[in-house]
Amino acid sequence: MLQAPQDTCFSPRQTLRCPHGRVLDLSRPQVMGILNLTPDSFFEGSRVGSDADLLRRAEAMLQAGAAVLDLGGYSSRPGAEDISADEEKRRVVPAVEAVRRAFPEAFISVDTFRASVASEAVAAGADILNDISGGTLDDEMLTTVGRLHAPYVLMHMRGTPQTMIQHTEYSGDIVTELVRYFRDKLTQLRSFGVRDVLLDPGFGFAKTAAQNHELLRRLPELHVLGLPILAGLSRKAMLYKPFGLTPDAALTGTVAVNTIALLNGARLLRVHDVAEAMQTIHLVSNTYPAHPSFPLSP
Repeated sequence: MLQAPQDTCFSPRQTLRCPHGRVLDLSRPQVMGILNLTPDSFFEGSRVGSDADLLRRAEAMLQAGAAVLDLGGYSSRPGAEDISADEEKRRVVPAVEAVRRAFPEAFISVDTFRASVASEAVAAGADILNDISGGTLDDEMLTTVGRLHAPYVLMHMRGTPQTMIQHTEYSGDIVTELVRYFRDKLTQLRSFGVRDVLLDPGFGFAKTAAQNHELLRRLPELHVLGLPILAGLSRKAMLYKPFGLTPDAALTGTVAVNTIALLNGARLLRVHDVAEAMQTIHLVSNTYPAHPSFPLSP
């Protein structure tokens, strides 16, 4: 078993210190609601159609219990079209400004792998940076995160959204590889002054359905790194393709795997359906009020 990095900067605390002076408490699992500012995200029901639609959806998610709103302007589905940084900014930055004005107490995350987008988004009011690439698609990303003092979602992926389905072959044990990947990245992040990190195993990113299920089952092994885990499983192909369904029909599967993720220690559920995720947390917490390994109650 690989050992966690000997690093006092990354402690097992369950809080994230955000650049605008507030702290996100993950001592009890929370929900991150997905707001796609893209016209081609894989789940049509998550696409934001207008400024008014954005604020309506954001308000509904916050009222349903979302702690974080995750805004993304670049579709990362397999084979998605690449867009320029300028186009991504055009989609993301005004949306961050609008949500911050309308909901000043909300925690806003921006789903981007580009340093320039990250900088402008935080200046516009974003709190958290959610990078699918772990800094591999923009050489300036990790130094930028350190400069901005923003919490960072460190995800595992190989290749790009356009090529990741070609990179599902792993030479050894996939969980061991992820622990090694995260360990090395955390050492790098520490050198850039990054202090608050969530780990995202990257379900569906350069992984087969069987590998996704193995990662979910073995999620507790990632706790060796001592950091909170984000589980992004909502309506993904592993939940509907085996049944000949579409993303629209994947809510039941999403609830099932989110339950497993919670029992295996996930602290943040990234979802399209906030109310259902909140109900899942409530029911699991009531059933296991003092889970022996990862208690769900404060």
